Amino acid sequence: MATAYERYNLHTTPEKFFIEACDEGADAVLAIDRVSNEMTLTGKKDVPPSAVTRPICGIMGTIRLVAGMYLIVITRKRNVGSLLGHAVWKAVDFDVISYKKTVLHLSEIQSQENKTFLSMLNNVLTTDGFYFCTDFDLTHTLQRLANTSPDFQEMSLLERADQRFVWNGNLLRELAAQPELHKFALPVVHGFIVMKPCRINGKIFEWILISRRSCFRAGVRYYVRGIDSEGHAANFVETEQIVLYEGAKASFVQTRGSMPFYWSQRPNLKYKPKPIISKTTNHMDGFQRHFDSQLLIYGKQSILNLVNQKGSEKPLEQAFAKMVSGMNNGMLNYIAFDFHKECSHMRWDRLQILVDSVAETQDEYSYFMVNSEEKTVAQQRGVFRSNCMDCLDRTNVIQSLLARRSLQSQLQRMGVLNVGQRIEEQAEFEKIYKNAWADNANACAVQYAGTGALKTDFTRTGKRTRWGLLMDGWNSMIRYYKNNFSDGFRQDSIDLFLGNFAVDESDGPTPLRVQKDWKFLTLPIIMLVAFSMCIVCLLMAGDTWTETLAYVMFWGAASAITATIILFNGQDFVDAPKLVHKEKMD
Repeated sequence: MATAYERYNLHTTPEKFFIEACDEGADAVLAIDRVSNEMTLTGKKDVPPSAVTRPICGIMGTIRLVAGMYLIVITRKRNVGSLLGHAVWKAVDFDVISYKKTVLHLSEIQSQENKTFLSMLNNVLTTDGFYFCTDFDLTHTLQRLANTSPDFQEMSLLERADQRFVWNGNLLRELAAQPELHKFALPVVHGFIVMKPCRINGKIFEWILISRRSCFRAGVRYYVRGIDSEGHAANFVETEQIVLYEGAKASFVQTRGSMPFYWSQRPNLKYKPKPIISKTTNHMDGFQRHFDSQLLIYGKQSILNLVNQKGSEKPLEQAFAKMVSGMNNGMLNYIAFDFHKECSHMRWDRLQILVDSVAETQDEYSYFMVNSEEKTVAQQRGVFRSNCMDCLDRTNVIQSLLARRSLQSQLQRMGVLNVGQRIEEQAEFEKIYKNAWADNANACAVQYAGTGALKTDFTRTGKRTRWGLLMDGWNSMIRYYKNNFSDGFRQDSIDLFLGNFAVDESDGPTPLRVQKDWKFLTLPIIMLVAFSMCIVCLLMAGDTWTETLAYVMFWGAASAITATIILFNGQDFVDAPKLVHKEKMD
């Protein structure tokens, strides 16, 4: 299999970047011209001795901003573990280096815009969860890798990668265009990976959890819902649980993703904005595209819809059910389970109702397994596609329960668990298992909603606690603030990083120059002044109580009326994306 280089030195001169492959026996050097932007393959003899040298861990890619081209490199990595003998790394630190030596050629406004774009890039790069491997394909499941052709095996990591999960695909476009440079290209996935050596009955096995976030229709919680015209669902994540024991390997795959039709839920200062189903779009086109591709990749689909079956979520559940029956495809199985209703009053044991109801289907879908003689003894023939509103908290709880049931069967078949033994009784392993799934929930939640997940106390301990409820309240408050006042910037950052928005080479204005209208500043100031005056009048009473009451009522009414106007025009006061194209906003 073609691999990428593992170790590099970056040599910098005023005219060029030289990226030297430092693997044993390697002589290749990638030369990047800082003026013409041209990339060429050369040798170590061409690196001038005057160059400033430093080690780097890999190339993330290149991107154009207002000031010109920038090179993004990985400067620090951490070993996560070993997958089938291949080291898996987490990219920890990055550096964004300008091709241009100064920004003196920019006007003051351009310089400010360039700084904003740089901070957008850093916003994405500092979001935890970038992983890579130089000699193994992290973008594919074990089953997909086992069913490949010899031609596929010969491809470079970049060519053979599943494009859904290559988060730096846009940044690597220049390298991708020149096959001789592919060994310098590292496909980087975004999500969560944990690898744990575990022991049950004195038998040591490797337990691995990999969540791969799709870079299609990627974004933040309230600005990216539903699907796009290609059928890509928002917050789509493929989660694979792997077990390795004495040469045998097993894997169980699940997916999560937003309800795959056209709906939105734009922030508007309300705690829970009302979801709106588009009335102008043909939902079945995108819906059909989504499931056609899912059926092709994964086989049969069991849809677990965990949203509320009353209130504002009810129309979404009804629309989803109607579309599944409209497709009339025997490969699709739809199950609605009102998570909050079933588990109200802390009755979390009732989740077993859902697990039991899909047990037969799960047995039919099976899992992927290869025995120690390299013989495939089982193939996974379908997946559970779970969703709630965000595909975070409720979804992760259900996925962890289904994965445990699959693991029970795999470990028994491998001879790790004895007949009659249950995973739940293995206290040491249960702790590792539950914490890893809770960490997975947190990673996915931070990447999509900006805070850790809710309900992780149940995932970690198996029961709901009052402290867990308090932490959920705290995280919900932070989510509210971020969703309303900082998510527009986060959405722009992701769109810039993934190439959904490209900075124009011309000197024309960028969408960052859009100014807020007068309401945005004036009304909050009026409300603040009125509320402050109301408090002052209460603390510094007038000559008579009637005079005090009149002042309090006047200023109280002024602040209440202003607050009502602000709430009524909520969408004008939130931090909305500036770079998103019109079709993406609908």
